[in-house]
Amino acid sequence: MTETPDFPEPGILFRDLSGLFADPEGLPVVGEALLTVHDGFGPFDAVAGVEARGFVLGTAAALAGGAGMLAVRKAGKLPGAVLTERYALEYGTAALEVHPDTLPAGSRVLVVDDVLATGGTLAATLRLIERAGWEVAGVAVVIELDGLDGRAALPDGVPVGALLTL
Repeated sequence: MTETPDFPEPGILFRDLSGLFADPEGLPVVGEALLTVHDGFGPFDAVAGVEARGFVLGTAAALAGGAGMLAVRKAGKLPGAVLTERYALEYGTAALEVHPDTLPAGSRVLVVDDVLATGGTLAATLRLIERAGWEVAGVAVVIELDGLDGRAALPDGVPVGALLTL
């Protein structure tokens, strides 16, 4: 992991996992570890990767778990009918989208991303999954930034696991 200060905005310390993504031995290990970082996930039908780094990690986890991968996209990236969820993040605002017919109603979805910071992106993802008629199995991240209390932004009772807490 490399750290870049003042990116993408002044005062933000960006933690980059690009080296992990390029490691043909490390990436599958992390993908598998994300599935077991919390014992409360239970069975799931798909892994949701949050754009963009969550796509890489979500795919690695989905392959390790024998599941499909649901891409949670930034607004404007998907054609056709979409569900949109707007949210605030530590340096601005954004929106996420999914195609509501990607998975059958009632599908259990494990959400995977690189970092849990303030929790805004992941909270929006969980709302989006529930609005689509799917069930959240849990949230798995590589890094949790403990000082930002991102878990408090997530609904009570959602299992959350992090491989590394900083």
